[in-house]
Amino acid sequence: MKIRFGVGLGAGSALSDFSRIVDRLEGDGVDSLWLSEHIYSEAVDPFVGMAHALSRTSRLKVGTSVAVLPGRHPVLVAKQLASLAGLSPRRVLPVFGLQPARPGERELFPAPEGRRGALFDESLELLRASLDGEAAGFDGEFLKVGGGLIAPLPAKPLDVWLGGSAPAGLRRVGRYGDGWLGSFLTPDAAGRARETILAAAEQAGREIEPDHFGISLTVAENGIPQELAEAIHRRAPQSDPRDLVADGWPELHRLLDGYVEAGLSKFVVYSAGGRSFDAFVDRFEAELLPRQN
Repeated sequence: MKIRFGVGLGAGSALSDFSRIVDRLEGDGVDSLWLSEHIYSEAVDPFVGMAHALSRTSRLKVGTSVAVLPGRHPVLVAKQLASLAGLSPRRVLPVFGLQPARPGERELFPAPEGRRGALFDESLELLRASLDGEAAGFDGEFLKVGGGLIAPLPAKPLDVWLGGSAPAGLRRVGRYGDGWLGSFLTPDAAGRARETILAAAEQAGREIEPDHFGISLTVAENGIPQELAEAIHRRAPQSDPRDLVADGWPELHRLLDGYVEAGLSKFVVYSAGGRSFDAFVDRFEAELLPRQN
């Protein structure tokens, strides 16, 4: 399996530094850049950021980590992705999730009460149909399309990855996704999630490529920040943050060994602060690029 590492930008990444960061990652040969969807923050919008980054690079891949699909019209999303993929072939890495991580942003992606999961499923069906040129006449519970088709379609089918860690979300990956990008899971839990996804894919008569399983990781160089520890506790009350966030680079390598053993091979790495972003990238390149194969 091809082991690859990408740099993730979180909510604290300033818009004013974005172009410089993109240029540095391209020049240094980093595999990929990943943009989180944080509306009420200084972070660049993931779709606008993808377009900007792809337009000023020739090699760097750019992905969303993760963008929310329910609440967006899938045909419009498909048009955006098809355009990006046509302009920058093989460098567009969309990952979609159920809802924003921040409760205050969920109202921005409206869904019928109690039906967000069902809307996500239908949105994925329509997104894939649109990217395959088969959306005309789509007639779902939530979404309907007349006779229009987007064009041009990507020369190579675009892989659509999904996030999520709840059992229903993992089964959704198996039914609709081309890959999985998890977060805040131990290596053992990530390995079990991978098996759940593969079982759901087999049940749906689908296959997911063995190297299309990854996880987002955070490395803290001066202890795990209290804010991050509290966020982890809210998401996984029974978890110890030290099992999910690497407290230093040696600990990150230990976690990576466990994830690779569990069958994961794609990693998006974030900094929890403590050093400048350039210092983080220096260490990222020194520590992780030699692990790529």
